[in-house]
Amino acid sequence: MTQQASSQSRTSATKVAKWLVDKGRAEDAVSLLAAFAANGPNDAEGQQLLAEALRINSAAVVARHAFAHMEGLPGNRPELDAAIAKWNDAEVQKLLKELSQPSFNRAQVGFNNNVKYSSHVYHIQTEDSGLNKPHVITHLFADGGRIIKSHKRTYASELGRADVTAFVRALMKGQQMEMIVALRDGKFDDIIAGKAIGGMTTLEAPPNVELKKLAKKTEPPTTAPVVAPIAGAAPKKPAIPVVEEHADALKLVAEAPPLPNQPISLVRPPEAEAVPLLRPPRVRFRIHVLRSLVGGPDIYEPKGDEIVMGSTGGIALPGEKFCHPSEAILRWKNEQLWLEDIEGGNGVFWRVRTPVELEPGDEFIVGDQLLRIEKNPTADDGPDPDPTYFYSSPKWPSSFRVVQIYEGGAPGATVVARGTTLTIGSAVGDLVFSDDPLVSEQHCFVEEQAGSIVVTDLQSRTGVFVRVKGEQQIDHGDQLAVGRTRLAVDLSPSGKV
Repeated sequence: MTQQASSQSRTSATKVAKWLVDKGRAEDAVSLLAAFAANGPNDAEGQQLLAEALRINSAAVVARHAFAHMEGLPGNRPELDAAIAKWNDAEVQKLLKELSQPSFNRAQVGFNNNVKYSSHVYHIQTEDSGLNKPHVITHLFADGGRIIKSHKRTYASELGRADVTAFVRALMKGQQMEMIVALRDGKFDDIIAGKAIGGMTTLEAPPNVELKKLAKKTEPPTTAPVVAPIAGAAPKKPAIPVVEEHADALKLVAEAPPLPNQPISLVRPPEAEAVPLLRPPRVRFRIHVLRSLVGGPDIYEPKGDEIVMGSTGGIALPGEKFCHPSEAILRWKNEQLWLEDIEGGNGVFWRVRTPVELEPGDEFIVGDQLLRIEKNPTADDGPDPDPTYFYSSPKWPSSFRVVQIYEGGAPGATVVARGTTLTIGSAVGDLVFSDDPLVSEQHCFVEEQAGSIVVTDLQSRTGVFVRVKGEQQIDHGDQLAVGRTRLAVDLSPSGKV
């Protein structure tokens, strides 16, 4: 054994271990923590180091050997001896200096994701080689280590940028997501089956990933929601499907050609001088009711450029008990329709067409279930002074959790992601709603991808709706949800003045 670790060196070791985990080097982190736990006094500090090592990997041999050594049990422990020899103070200080560099000279921390595809789990890893070798490489692994495909991009031409750190981080994130999408789109099926050769591909164009990110509030909400709009269990009344009289409206929304893209300005133009109206306000858009449990009109044709959606607004939903008097503003500007959330209500939810990036605290609807993304709580399962370790079920790494919200705001079922992925459905998944007729067998994925939480609709019958934050552009054919009412947006020409 080498000289015993001091309290200061143990503190440095803890900091370096967290950095190693972030870099995807969990095995090295466990070895480091076990070495500094065993190579020092068996006190609360040492026990905390060992507890962290076991939290990362409870099956690690070196951590178990460290525990036996700290308890004074006899036996040979070559793995622990090798770890203590490797992780000395000089090595820790070297890594500590590297991670604390203020400038972007070293390689940035990469991304690692396990992705399930066709009943198999694949691992995708993206790494940066640093400014001395300015390129980003992404590997797709299968079968416990076989490299299926690799992508490489250089950023040598971008080294002079003032924001090169942020640029490279965005490049890594996009390249990681690009590989995930390509895998799920079946682009590597022949390589996986052994019918084609994978190898390294050097790419010139930037990553092309269709990922939607919702607008953010400029300030956090100050008013609590009135009441959670969706029940945790299946509704007592059977869900009402789209009825016959709505068929024409659905066909209109589905078949109408999309509007051309228009330049968008978020700056309100100065108010023009008031002039007398020569004709009544135009109907800019229509709102078709696809589903209602309480009745009401089948279609709304609001006039004017700004309409409030709410129980007392220009677009009122009679009988919808989860609709606040003022939920949102629909605003026509620059030949586009925008939906702006009004704080204090239950919110308006928008059906996703492509994968959407969410944040902790964001809410979304699957069937008749209101769900929320949350961070996992910080683990606090270290030993008591005895020392006695906190007894628990076996743990696995988890990036986030999804919480079901009952009426009134009480939390319902809570499911943590197994690693980076969580599946929701009525028959298959980690979170299953077997009694909800609006939930498909395998409805959606919620995944941590390259440091972001992404929800993806798996071609479900009824879709996934995310709560709008701030101001969101609304396109022709988009669907909205207010409580249990489903609406469709029609931007086709009205033919009226």
